[in-house]
Amino acid sequence: MARVSADFIEEVRAGDFNAEDCMNCGVCTAVCPIGLELLPRQLFRYVVVGLEAKVIENTDTIFSCLLCRMCEVNCPAEVRITANVKFLRAYINRKVFKLMRN
Repeated sequence: MARVSADFIEEVRAGDFNAEDCMNCGVCTAVCPIGLELLPRQLFRYVVVGLEAKVIENTDTIFSCLLCRMCEVNCPAEVRITANVKFLRAYINRKVFKLMRN
């Protein structure tokens, strides 16, 4: 069972994360050169609703993204997908791997 984390939602809203406009259309998944089905559609839903544990559960997938921007340049909602993935990587580095910000 996944729990909603109010702290996670607050941190995401305060950060540089803009998946609210995602329409779940699937274009991002269709154009992904390495076929990461989770990114960004479902992953961004986890973030928006505050399912921190589900996001952390997908750490390997988040760090597998090539940041090639194919998804972003084809996104009809103009979601800043690469910035969102970078935000999640930084979040995971701080919360999971306990790395400090430089």
